[in-house]
Amino acid sequence: MYYKKRLNEIRTLNDISQKKLAQMLNISPYTYSHYETEDTIIPLKHLVTLCNYFNVSLDYIFNFNNIENYPNSKKELDLNLASTRLKEFRKENNLTQKELANKLNVARTIITEYEKAHYLISLHALYTICKTYKISADYLLGRIDKPKYLE
Repeated sequence: MYYKKRLNEIRTLNDISQKKLAQMLNISPYTYSHYETEDTIIPLKHLVTLCNYFNVSLDYIFNFNNIENYPNSKKELDLNLASTRLKEFRKENNLTQKELANKLNVARTIITEYEKAHYLISLHALYTICKTYKISADYLLGRIDKPKYLE
C-alpha cells in the first residue's frame, strides 16, 4: 500500500468529501474512490495536487516519516530536476539503467525516458526507489532540497 491509509485519514480529518476532491481533480467520484482504496493507482500528478491541497509532503502520504510538510517545499513539479536527481541517485548507488530497470520490473528504455525528462517517473517506481533506498520522494521529485535521505 502506497498512500491509502494517510490519504483517507487526511481527507477525513479535514472533513472533505471524495466528491469534492474528485471535482478538484476533474475526475469522477468513482475514480477518486478507487484511488483512495488503491484499487486504481493514482497518477503522481494527482497525488502531488492532493499533497499541495492538504499541505502535506509525499513522504508523509507514503508513510515514510511523520513530517507533514517540509519548510520551503515547492508546489510545482520540475520534470528536469526530477530527471537529474533520478540519474544522480542511480549513479550514486552504482546502478546501471538496466539494473535499476530490473529492480523496478520495467524496461531499461523507461529509465532512459525518465532520465531524459520525457516522462515523469511512475508512482510505483518512485515509491519502490524511495522505500528501498530510504531516499525522500519529495527530494527525488525536486520539491525539497533537504533532507535527501530518510531516517
